[in-house]
Amino acid sequence: MAGMNMAKSTPITSKDLSHFDEHGYVVIDGLLDVETDYGPVVAEYETVLESLVDRWEAAGHLSNRHQALPFTQRLLATVTEARQPYDQAMDISLPQAGIQPDTPMHLGPAVFRLLHSPALLDVVEQFIGPEIFSSPVQHTRIKLPESQLPIEARTGLTARIDWHQDQGVITNDADDCDILTVWFPITEADLENGCLAVVPGSHKRNLVTHCKSTDPLTLGQVSIPETLVEPHQSPLPMSPGDVLFMHRRTQHSGLPNRSNRVRWSFDLRYQPIGQPTGREWFPGFVARSRANPKSVQDDHQVWSDSWQAARQRLASGDDVRFNRWTGDSPYCA
Repeated sequence: MAGMNMAKSTPITSKDLSHFDEHGYVVIDGLLDVETDYGPVVAEYETVLESLVDRWEAAGHLSNRHQALPFTQRLLATVTEARQPYDQAMDISLPQAGIQPDTPMHLGPAVFRLLHSPALLDVVEQFIGPEIFSSPVQHTRIKLPESQLPIEARTGLTARIDWHQDQGVITNDADDCDILTVWFPITEADLENGCLAVVPGSHKRNLVTHCKSTDPLTLGQVSIPETLVEPHQSPLPMSPGDVLFMHRRTQHSGLPNRSNRVRWSFDLRYQPIGQPTGREWFPGFVARSRANPKSVQDDHQVWSDSWQAARQRLASGDDVRFNRWTGDSPYCA
């Protein structure tokens, strides 16, 4: 990728950059601070959950608010009883279909600050250079244990994620762009509760066919057919504060949550300013620019307003295509 020059002030080393170049990913341990970076985000999500609990209780779906529990335990307890979807209210993006004027999403200032994290951007700069655009391809995934996840709440944001390449879930105008995936867990992410798994070196090959899943557990996801997933898959257990940087063509999946714990993560994308995002209908922003510092978008309200404006535009028109796959490949039969 462009701009892979190590800066002395960043925690990334030449060995890390070589690992990324060879394997298509690298994990930097302890890059983010659990208290200062994650604490305000968790507090925001506690407020989001409180609003959902109010709604579920008022609708008669909930008899116990579980007020004393910490966020992840409270989410698990209330969703298990209410059997209501929660993912879209907590996601930091719009869905790819069925957008309405009141479709919920979370656009809080703490999340916006996290997207601007100097620690993140310092490392991103080593991969793509100093002119950094925050892509609108971004999500938060809060995965409940599969054994306790109601079918009503099962989506790609709450359950397992099949094998895919991030380049495969955007439009083809961005195929040649230096899009960097940045993924990090807010909770522990381990083999039991569903950490990520990757195929090292798969980024060196081309984009492979993706199909729409027919598996009831991953229904509707766009993913690589099992026969095309490369061998030598490596799980990546990570702790809060660790950050994964990944090439857009690295094959990866989110393993199932077979524990009794919640697994919470964010996945973000950054790319050089001026390149297509592969999701043109959603808004991104300039996160860093050495050449034109005044172009940096550091106003949370402007960012929030841009997403709300996108919601209004898309709600008043037809659904648009967010990927290239038609499902007519023989591999999809």
